[in-house]
Amino acid sequence: MPTASPPARPKPPDPDVLPVGGPLAVALVGLGDWTLFSVRALTGLVRRSFSASEWLRVAVDIGVNSLTVVVITGLFIGMVLAVQTYNQFHTVGLETSLGAVIHLSVVRELGPVLSSVMLAGRVGGAMAAELATMRVSEQIDALACLGVDPVKYLVAPRFLACLLMIPFLTVFADVAGLVGCTLICLHVYGIDPHHYWEHSRNYVGVWDVFVGVAKSFVLGGVMCLISCHRGFHSRAGAAGVGRAATQAFVFAFVAIIVLDFVLSMFANSVHDLVWPDAKTKVI
Repeated sequence: MPTASPPARPKPPDPDVLPVGGPLAVALVGLGDWTLFSVRALTGLVRRSFSASEWLRVAVDIGVNSLTVVVITGLFIGMVLAVQTYNQFHTVGLETSLGAVIHLSVVRELGPVLSSVMLAGRVGGAMAAELATMRVSEQIDALACLGVDPVKYLVAPRFLACLLMIPFLTVFADVAGLVGCTLICLHVYGIDPHHYWEHSRNYVGVWDVFVGVAKSFVLGGVMCLISCHRGFHSRAGAAGVGRAATQAFVFAFVAIIVLDFVLSMFANSVHDLVWPDAKTKVI
């Protein structure tokens, strides 16, 4: 009697074919998967499922090795802002308010955003490529076979390092931006130092510094989780690793911009609620 042929294997899903619902369904599925991934990473952070040496290595790479590029970026951003805005303020006789405007912009917006974007390109892409290489070379599968949760073991120390190092880098970027702005305003354009610092002291307060540092916590943490998620879901081959690094930067950049807008609106609402009679104008 002829033997029955074995059932045909189902074809694996084509990753380039969109499921029912199109791009919106893909975005929602990806967001849900990233949320579950982030929860697993945070669980590993609470239970300390990683080694201190791994955290220290990542912290040094994020903090110390990124300090130079962050400081240079902040310094020249402050100088460019001073150069671009001086003529407009000088035309109406308000050049002494230039320091208050630029300092407020650097401390609340440009410092945390630029630091997060620079680290998304330097650190986020590197983390995604490193984890993607581990995925392609089956090192992540080996950790799972040994009974170790790879998400908790690999992502938790990177998340903690970003959470602690990026605020410090933001502070250095803020200081560098203020120094660059002050050098141009006082030593190039000859603005009166007394009125320059008086306006800055009156309109840049502790709340503004707190908002900028708080933003850096959120932006840095989200950037790290997005980069690690892209690395864990890399496709095979060198092309997959490169694509994971590219997606990590693009997704992290978009998330940073969107979150910065949301956090700015929230911070302004809280400020108006707590201090309804506070000064809101710089000039």
